[in-house]
Amino acid sequence: MNIIEVKKLHKIYDQDTHPVHAVRGVDLNFKEGEFAAVVGPSGSGKTTFLNMLGGLDDPTEGEIMIDSVNINELSNRKKINFRMNHIGFVFQAYNLIPVLTAKENVEFIMHLQGRSKHDRELRTKELLEAVDLADKLNVRPNKLSGGQQQRVAVARALASKPKFILADEPTANLDSKSAANLLEIMEKLNREEHITFIFSTHDQRVVDKARRVITLDDGMIKSDVQV
Repeated sequence: MNIIEVKKLHKIYDQDTHPVHAVRGVDLNFKEGEFAAVVGPSGSGKTTFLNMLGGLDDPTEGEIMIDSVNINELSNRKKINFRMNHIGFVFQAYNLIPVLTAKENVEFIMHLQGRSKHDRELRTKELLEAVDLADKLNVRPNKLSGGQQQRVAVARALASKPKFILADEPTANLDSKSAANLLEIMEKLNREEHITFIFSTHDQRVVDKARRVITLDDGMIKSDVQV
């Protein structure tokens, strides 16, 4: 069953009368439980594509259907609510809130969802255990390594129980050991909880773990391979 359907997707940035066609007529579907990597050279459109999938950027043309909802037809408020309840994000720069502990960072989206304190604490404990950070609940980001911060970011992305995770260059700032640990955790979550992961990446370590590799170049799909 497709959880994401992308049809005739275009994105044009108008840069001082010199338009940049970042994504050109992309058609793609993603099924539940996929572990997919979107790859390509810098400027190929992969980050723009991921941002549109997550409703962070609007397409110039085309549509994105998630669970049969056309997210581009939603108002800004409804789009924010949809993202909060359906999509998890993991960014290259971690994007943790520096004044909050690991526990508070993971709980933050559940606060916005109106979940009870008991539910928040139980879910946060489960998630930080899942990413091997049960002993770092009350530690702030500046006291965590890069790999640990990215694992908190993964736990935070999972807090809302999303249908899928969008991960933009999640291993780019990590050493080999931290990257391998993070990918192992993501693979386990994908395998055991059937969470869909879609990566934008340059990292061969991520590509080697992916079961589907989609190559973009100049905003167009050059290949789409199940591996």
